[in-house]
Amino acid sequence: MLTQITQALKARQRARHAAKTVARALRQPSGFRIALAERIAQLNPADWDAVVAGQSWFFSRDYLALLEAVPPDDIEPRYALIHDDDGPVAALVLQWVALAGADLRPLPETPDDEASPLRRLLGRVARKPSQALASRLQERVLVCGNLLTYGEHAVAVAADVEPASIWPAVAEALYRLRRAEKLAGQAGFVLIKDVPLERPQGIELLRRVGYRQIESEPNMVLTLDPAWRDHAAYLASLTSKYRSAVKKQIVEPIEAAGLQLRAFEADAPLGARMHELYLQVHAKAALRPFTLHPGYFHALQQAAGARLRCSGLFDAAGQLLGFICTLRDESQALAYHIGFDRAVAAAAPLYLRLLHASIADAIALGATELSFGRTALEPKARLGAKPQALTVWVRHRQPLFNRLIKPLLLRAHHDDAPECNPFKK
Repeated sequence: MLTQITQALKARQRARHAAKTVARALRQPSGFRIALAERIAQLNPADWDAVVAGQSWFFSRDYLALLEAVPPDDIEPRYALIHDDDGPVAALVLQWVALAGADLRPLPETPDDEASPLRRLLGRVARKPSQALASRLQERVLVCGNLLTYGEHAVAVAADVEPASIWPAVAEALYRLRRAEKLAGQAGFVLIKDVPLERPQGIELLRRVGYRQIESEPNMVLTLDPAWRDHAAYLASLTSKYRSAVKKQIVEPIEAAGLQLRAFEADAPLGARMHELYLQVHAKAALRPFTLHPGYFHALQQAAGARLRCSGLFDAAGQLLGFICTLRDESQALAYHIGFDRAVAAAAPLYLRLLHASIADAIALGATELSFGRTALEPKARLGAKPQALTVWVRHRQPLFNRLIKPLLLRAHHDDAPECNPFKK
């Protein structure tokens, strides 16, 4: 018995020693060469393009230059390009964001279907702010990823590189960037955004340098049947119960309100109107780390071209009352931006009709699936969308604060998407 206890203690000591060895290694220079930049044009364009080739449009220099031209307020872009001895191996999209108490709308004590675990965590602090924690929320946050999107838009890895091998370099790049910009203000939190739960690909190493994982609301994704040639074909695939509900609860009330759904291009006048409608939805968000630039929608239309489709609900006078933007990104489409007149939406189902418009547009774009993003899980599940689990990795610069974060994250939870199958067997 004594021998078994001794062996167990030795095994535990070896495990601790191995963990400390890995942690020390992660805190040393990774051996990669890392270039940091404030503008995408400052980095070697051929090297950047070589890494992101065939990956998301949100890594493209065209898209990143668009965000620099019409920047959301309170967001400052940063980039990192990582090389080994053979050439470029990874590219990072980064953002500084100034998160203040005013950006947080107090959340109810009982979690609702729109409050993510991270928002609940911040919401608790906003409701009961101690002096120390309140100051943390006023610091800058360094985000590895893109606050304007959902999905894997943080780290692009070259096609011939093993993804797990680059995480030490990612950790070093985040550390170097945070340390390099202390003059502009301390960064409290560092976030790595939207890592799929089932595909960590080596990110577990970051636990050894203080990062903690938290599961966010799932991304709701609808698989598009290749047989669907239009929205009518999608509706025909639904059971009679769901198809009847779409007709009676969504389509007929919209028609009765005298509203017409049609595609449009976001030219300058319509882009300005889209921004007004976007602000009506944005004002009700629980977490508002940024606000889109007034010229954003027109600039997005110009940059995205044929990959973007805008559908809107117009009244008899031709006034735009609601819109949704659907963007094709490789084989996937995103129901990307939405806005609507809240007064009209109180009497007519604008939101639900626009979700159906995005399905039609995703089919027209030739996508194989449509990503609806987070929140409003139940209506998206009724469309046939299924949850894709995503996580956020969080670290604070103060080791003591990291220890305080861990138990809060362990208690955080999110609502599950309801089980729903609207399709015929």
